Formats: sequence, structure tokens, C-alpha cells
Amino acid sequence: MKLAEPRSCDVAVAEGLLRGGNGHYKKTFDDLTGLYADGAAFDALLAERKGQVAYEVTSYTPGTKVSDLIMGVTRMEPGKVGDEYFLTRGHIHANGNRPEIYYGQAGRGVMQLESPDGEVRLVEIGPQSICYVPPYWIHRSVNVGAEDLVMMFAYPADSGQDYGIIERSGGMRVRILDDGKGGWEAVDNADWRPRSEAELAEIYRDAETAA
Repeated sequence: MKLAEPRSCDVAVAEGLLRGGNGHYKKTFDDLTGLYADGAAFDALLAERKGQVAYEVTSYTPGTKVSDLIMGVTRMEPGKVGDEYFLTRGHIHANGNRPEIYYGQAGRGVMQLESPDGEVRLVEIGPQSICYVPPYWIHRSVNVGAEDLVMMFAYPADSGQDYGIIERSGGMRVRILDDGKGGWEAVDNADWRPRSEAELAEIYRDAETAA
């Protein structure tokens, strides 16, 4: 039996990059249209920063099997749209029973998690802290600090991503805003809609094999 070869990659914390990987993608502010509550504030931001990178991901993918483990680094710009902190698009894994971990390297962030049924969990992430995202949780990263948020991540290579689950529900159930005191607060999203029984059944179709 031929075994896979070990691999070493370096985390360049200051640059927010994984060195020695084989994947790299960027999301510009243009790609985040429609995610923020304050449309006028977003339009003003876009007028200044159109085409600029909001966040980027560098990664190493050894293969495509469930036994392969994708690892990488994500880097997010600091800032706000109105009072709402910069965020990623967010997703649930297409194979919902796959977990993920995030390991804080620099900056201050919140991992925003939501169950398909609408339960909310908010986990703060800082340097040297690890956030475990269990199977079936929708998740997105929010930069609540004044510098780049840099995190290492790892998840099974066959996980896949469903980004549309957030859009179909009118966003995530809460928004992460500046509390005016140097911190953050979670505020209900008035546009949020519960998921249908049919969508919940589809999400949980493989629940019996969840890790």
C-alpha cells in the first residue's frame, strides 16, 4: 500500500498566509454585496474600496477523500459597515456531518454559529485560541478588532460548502455590531426567516453518520 507523503507548510502570521500550500482565493468587497444591514453605508464603502480584498484564504489540499484533511489560513481586513463589523460570507458544509476547527493567530474575532433550527452560538477567537465547529453548524467569521484577523483552519476534504443557506434565510439570525464601548454586541436580524421542514430534513439526511 502506498501511503500519502507528509507535508509541511508555514503560517506567515504577519501576512496572514499559508506558505507551501496549493490553494489561494480572495473575496473583494464587491463579493459581499447584500450581506450588511446598512445598504447606504456599504455603497459608500464600495465607492472607496471597490475591487479591494476583504478577506483571503490560502490552503493545502492533499486529496478529496473524507480521510484527507484540508488545512489553511484565512486573513480578514478590520473595519465596519455602519456599526456592523466586517464578516465573511459564511456557510454550512455541504456534507453537514463534517466538523471544522479554527485556531486564532492574530487579531480579535467572533465565530458566529447558527444551527439549522436557528439556535445561536458566538465564540470569541484570539491568538492561541481554538474554536471547534461541530457538524451541522452554519458558521461565519467576524473581525471585531482593529487589526487583521488571522486564523488557521482544518476540515475534512470532502466537506464542501453551501453558501446559499444564509441567503435563503435572509441572513444569519443575529448581526455583530459595535457596542460603542470598545466591544461588540449581537442584535437580532429582522430579515431572518426560519428554515422549512423540508430544508431541515435535507440538511440532516446523514445525521446518523455524524462524527
